[in-house]
Amino acid sequence: MNQVASNIKQRLSLREPLQESLDIVARLEEELSLSKTPEGADEAELFLIQELEKVKQLYPTCTNFERDFPSIAFSIATGVGKTRLMGACITYLYLKRGIKNFFVLAPNLTIYDKLIEDFGNPAYHKYVFNGISEFVHNRPVIITGDNYAQQGNLFSESEIRINIFNIAKFNSDNKATKKGGMSLPPRIKRLSEYLGQSYWEYLSGLNDLVILMDEAHRYHADASKNAINELKPILGIEFTATPLDEKGRLFKNVVYEYSLAQALNDGKYVKNPAIATRKNFKKDGMSERQLEIVKLEDAISIHQDTKNELEIYALNNQVKLVKPFILVVCKDINHAKEIYELINSEEFYDGEYKGKVLQIDSSTKREEDVEKQFLSLENLDNNIEIVIHVNMLKEGWDVTNLYTIVPLRAANAAVLVEQTIGRGLRLPYEGKRTGVDKVDKLTVVAHENFEAVILAAQNPNSVLNKMSFIEIPDEDINQKTEVVTSIPVVEKQLEQTQKAVSQITNSNERQKAQNNLDAKKAVVNALPDFNSLPEVRKVDDLNKPEVKRKVMRKIESDLSKGQQNLFKADILNEVAAVYEAMVGELKERIIEIPRMDLVQGETTVSFDYFDLDVLEFNFQALEQEIIRLGLMDKQVETLRARSSGSYGDPIKLIITQLIDYPEIDYDDNADLLYHLTSQAVEKIKAQLKEEKKLSETVFQFKSAIAEKIYNQMKDHFELHTPDYIAPKVFPFVRIEPWNFTALINAGFKDYRDIIQPVSLVPKYVFRGFEKACHLEYKFDSKTEQDLAFILENDKCVIKWLRPASNQFRIYWDNNSKKYEPDFIVETESVIYMIETKARKDIDAIDVLQKKQAAEKYCQYATDYTLKHGGKEWKYLLMPHDIVERKASFNYLAQLSK
Repeated sequence: MNQVASNIKQRLSLREPLQESLDIVARLEEELSLSKTPEGADEAELFLIQELEKVKQLYPTCTNFERDFPSIAFSIATGVGKTRLMGACITYLYLKRGIKNFFVLAPNLTIYDKLIEDFGNPAYHKYVFNGISEFVHNRPVIITGDNYAQQGNLFSESEIRINIFNIAKFNSDNKATKKGGMSLPPRIKRLSEYLGQSYWEYLSGLNDLVILMDEAHRYHADASKNAINELKPILGIEFTATPLDEKGRLFKNVVYEYSLAQALNDGKYVKNPAIATRKNFKKDGMSERQLEIVKLEDAISIHQDTKNELEIYALNNQVKLVKPFILVVCKDINHAKEIYELINSEEFYDGEYKGKVLQIDSSTKREEDVEKQFLSLENLDNNIEIVIHVNMLKEGWDVTNLYTIVPLRAANAAVLVEQTIGRGLRLPYEGKRTGVDKVDKLTVVAHENFEAVILAAQNPNSVLNKMSFIEIPDEDINQKTEVVTSIPVVEKQLEQTQKAVSQITNSNERQKAQNNLDAKKAVVNALPDFNSLPEVRKVDDLNKPEVKRKVMRKIESDLSKGQQNLFKADILNEVAAVYEAMVGELKERIIEIPRMDLVQGETTVSFDYFDLDVLEFNFQALEQEIIRLGLMDKQVETLRARSSGSYGDPIKLIITQLIDYPEIDYDDNADLLYHLTSQAVEKIKAQLKEEKKLSETVFQFKSAIAEKIYNQMKDHFELHTPDYIAPKVFPFVRIEPWNFTALINAGFKDYRDIIQPVSLVPKYVFRGFEKACHLEYKFDSKTEQDLAFILENDKCVIKWLRPASNQFRIYWDNNSKKYEPDFIVETESVIYMIETKARKDIDAIDVLQKKQAAEKYCQYATDYTLKHGGKEWKYLLMPHDIVERKASFNYLAQLSK
């Protein structure tokens, strides 16, 4: 295993396709000479043939470098992280091979500016070398197309130099010009007073120049190709999502492909694209204008829904807020202007989007304000919510907050959708899916072309084949929603008290009441922070004198921070007076949920001990030959090569190859590896004509021998599912607030209401609870609403909670998913964790995995609480068909699994 590559993968947190790509670079670094192509035509031809053969042996898809130097291409889908891979390649070649000179080509000004930030600004959140300790005190020097003429030759020995050029600038500076009737050499080839030679001579004379080409399909035209060839690099590494040259021909030097179709199929690194239309939509009788308005209105509905979901996700997970926007694709500039004027008018949603729309095309691109707004679309202080464009959004536009696309007047909608979705597939949260459907979804509105897109999607080679299709019900179109936060009852009561205090007219009385209220708030806010004290094992322990003193000191410290509170002394006196009462209120209004991080241990693998089937280990040493080509007469002759015989220990040669397989750990499997390798070597030795050829034979075929052994080892491979690691447990946690959407004006119902049809239950926020830890909840089904009714009205239930998504930290499926129980119910002697499920899904694998995780939590919680005078915890998996409003809770508990 290549340790340098492994370290880089870990430090840069490379995604799997990028890890595999770096492994290829590492493998080829070992095989290729990484030297300049010889000057002579014949020597150059032979050199390139030999280097190409080395690559073809490992990666047969590479059949031609297509350049005058070895150059390999990586075809990687947009949004997976090509720029990060470029940084990883530079890091690897520097650390492993000592290469210090790199030349990065950008296809346009947007990417050029972005790459300068990516490679040169450590404060930038997308800085590609974050985590590379060797670059902290030896930061790469960034030389650009704007400052190269000022570069001197006083470079330190250890300095890494990254040249970043825009291809247009590169080509223009590489053309001869005329001035005053005289021909001047190209700018980059003119003598530099700082270098004593032209910058071109300096670059092309470097013995370790590696060129990296971003959006490499832009550099296959003759002018670009010739200019790049003249740089004489030792290696080219090309990156593109579309490996086609300007004539539509496939690249011949691709060594790795991770296509958009693969990315969509894997469902990890890009958004999930969906095509949407209005349910029962008919275009009949509609003018183009009417159709456009309908599509825009539906896009707004989807946009608002997405906006709310993103806000809820940010609140629930305490992460950055993402501001989504809509992309409207128009036919031409005049069409774009019409749509801009419509959306920016009072007619469109009563002017709600006036000043929130941006037209970006060749007619507006040079306007400074437009450019500034366009480049800052991800910033929260940018109020643009709709972008209109014709054909400006090309490579380099890597925003992560595009969520809705509306193609208008598309001649070929299927083609337009395929071409456009790449601009919106990037994910906003660390480039990974969150598991929340609407946070991970990109929607394309295609009403009149819906059927055509579905038809095109039947082609298995089409990207559209991986997309989902959505019909928006009419009742959802014009329903406006808002984000609602349901805070815990204790905090809600303080909020209501604040309203009452604000109504007091006498200023002295109001201030006295405010001091009392501020004291209560201070106690409530401080108490959850003291659940980790050794003397606190349950809420009652907060009343211990030593704990109260610590809480008082913390509150005093908080009141002293920032702007001094003039009534600090009065508030502290009130804290002392209300402390016990607030602890009692907290105990009354929360369920004491033990806090723990429940995670699974690492998955382990092992190989059973076995004997090798040696029948297929038939190898004979090959004759070693030298090929000699006459430069003048072109005659080819072969000479026999004589070996020194120093091939090494045959067994160690094979084991070295075997431990390159990621599943095989030498320390865990040393005995088995020596056993199997010895058997293979003995078989090869027995069938050799000359025993002295053993080491040579094994050396020649070590990879093939190791592969045959590995293939047999896989049949004796065992994967061990990890158990949960015993967690550190704390007595209680703050009850987290709920965040959800509610229909504006008519979105609230009493929990006792019967909702018809039952499919509407998830739309409403329910109120009226007296035993719950919050005053408002949403339910995913009628089953959940009915269970809430039972919990509220059954005398054996003391309190209950519908936990927010971040209330528990219970992980399952190798820690890749977090379990969120439906209900927590406290009775006289037991606290129940409950999951309601459709009867048909009770025995589903994922349900049982979550059940295992929940039961583990209950086990650790019970161990802790019973030791400290608390209640037992139990898990209930409750089939939906037993939940009826007339049922008692004990009845349901007995019938649950």
